[in-house]
Amino acid sequence: MPKITLDEALAKLPRPDGKRFADMLHHGTLDVEIYAPRGADPQQPHSRDELYVVMAGRGTFVDGDERYPFAPGDVLFVPARRVHRFEQFTDDLAVWVMFWGPEGGEAGG
Repeated sequence: MPKITLDEALAKLPRPDGKRFADMLHHGTLDVEIYAPRGADPQQPHSRDELYVVMAGRGTFVDGDERYPFAPGDVLFVPARRVHRFEQFTDDLAVWVMFWGPEGGEAGG
């Protein structure tokens, strides 16, 4: 699928199991998902490098020991295995999530 709209992606949420993310595209090592948590962000560190593109919503992004405000249009990078999550976010939060590269991330370790 060469094009995915935000509306098409959000229509896949929540999944039948109640989860607030859905796989949208796979190509080589690239995986693209839509993620739209509600209330709290329960995610744990991932095994590959990760990039978020904020499409809607505002809040605070926790990246290890740091916290950053985020808003639509922001891009957030998280290396593999780093603790991260969204906090104090608005009810409309929706982000594209891209995973790529090898387990452990491109920087290794």
